[in-house]
Amino acid sequence: MPRSVVWFKRDLRVADHAPLVEAAGRGPVVGLYVHEPEVLASPEWSPGHLAFIEDCLGELRRRLASLGSVLLVRHGAMPETLDRLHDQWRFEEIWSHEETGLAITYARDRRVAAWCRRRDVLWNQRPQHGVVRPLASRDGWAGRWRRRMSPPPLPVPKSIEGPTTDAIDLLAADDARSIEIRDAGSNPMVEAQRGGEHRATGVLESFLHDRGEDYQRAMSTPVEGWTACSRLSPHLAYGSLSIRTVHHATRHRIDSLREDPAAGRWRRSLASYEKRLRWHCHFMQKLEDEPEIEFRNFNRAFDDLREEDRSRWSDEDRGRFDAWVGGRTGYPLVDACMRCLDRTGWINFRMRAMLVSFAAYHLWLHWKPVAEHLATRFLDFEAGIHYSQCQMQSGVTGINTVRIYSPIKQAIDQDPEGRFIRRWVPELADVPDEHIARPEGMPPLTQHMSGCVIGDTYPAPVVDHETAYRTAKERIFDARGTSLAKREASRVYRKHGSRSRRTERR
Repeated sequence: MPRSVVWFKRDLRVADHAPLVEAAGRGPVVGLYVHEPEVLASPEWSPGHLAFIEDCLGELRRRLASLGSVLLVRHGAMPETLDRLHDQWRFEEIWSHEETGLAITYARDRRVAAWCRRRDVLWNQRPQHGVVRPLASRDGWAGRWRRRMSPPPLPVPKSIEGPTTDAIDLLAADDARSIEIRDAGSNPMVEAQRGGEHRATGVLESFLHDRGEDYQRAMSTPVEGWTACSRLSPHLAYGSLSIRTVHHATRHRIDSLREDPAAGRWRRSLASYEKRLRWHCHFMQKLEDEPEIEFRNFNRAFDDLREEDRSRWSDEDRGRFDAWVGGRTGYPLVDACMRCLDRTGWINFRMRAMLVSFAAYHLWLHWKPVAEHLATRFLDFEAGIHYSQCQMQSGVTGINTVRIYSPIKQAIDQDPEGRFIRRWVPELADVPDEHIARPEGMPPLTQHMSGCVIGDTYPAPVVDHETAYRTAKERIFDARGTSLAKREASRVYRKHGSRSRRTERR
């Protein structure tokens, strides 16, 4: 019977885990998670991510121990880590899920594949999402997604044969070396969600049975969306819950409500949520099909639209970026969202789109540094979704509708009483409701009475909304109108565009 290593990456669970199930059916198994220096040094990394991962690893270690095996947590580059482990415990196979990640994780996978060939170790990879590898055409992709999600989630193995007691003692001695990873920096996300499979299941249950009834209506507002949204995204990002498990639980809940005439809001909300599970994989598929979008525009006609190289930015560009990062733009809803992200690692989707739109259009900043900063603030950072969305909201795909969000209108529509704004921008706590979206419009006396003096206790707007909006709209539509942009848009759609069900059935 072959000895196997189950390499955990962004799949930190024991339920619905094909590599674990298959390895457990073949012989002795140890689990492995590696804190990789390259990942920890990437511009997308945050200590907040580490805190969530450590929650997951703590539970995963306990679950594997209860099944009869162990989880090893190491720190180091993968080939060297595998060398050390192979010397300690001669394994013949590695099992893992496929990963659609950053360029550094793709390069690491290639090094692992080369290591396996040198050592005559078989590396078995299994799909985890609806992402198809390799994909020749987007035609029929939605049907493939449904077929991937259709089988029931895999049960947890009843037991797993682990290494002998003597071997465990030898292997565990190396785990102490991973303690140095705790010095990766302080975690600003002091109000972030906690990780782990048990917590993930609880969040799923509370959404499907308690919190999700108003999802369709409330998901756009940062006030009600805080509880009405599923809040499952960090668990899906790090795999403490599989998307297939969520899909089946959602489908089961919808079916259970089918005969209830009073459950209309529930059915509509969960049907809306169910669609977004497919969108999750749809955007990840874009990065799988074209890894270059981590660095380059989808549509190459926009390559010179904004300056990416921060060393070449003007002082004005740097000032605008710093104001956006620090939540000091003078636009209350933008500032509230940025400060909320610093402490919680989460904000609802519409507010994320607004933040990128504001940076791209009002501040005219390149999506790459904007995306890198937000990656460090999104607890649920998922590379495929993140870079696809940041480019889409910046208008450089050429195939998506250009949406230039007004931060003033969004504040009026989504937080009319300023509940969210006042929570995260305390300088505005006593500003009257009628001025909360645009406090610079307060008369001087009102400013002093509210304790919010524009330019003193709260900044004036970093740019004029009307001027910035008009200028950005002219620039982006001029760029979209070129023949190169149109040719590129056709290419981008053929490779990445969503296909309707009607088209797929043909």
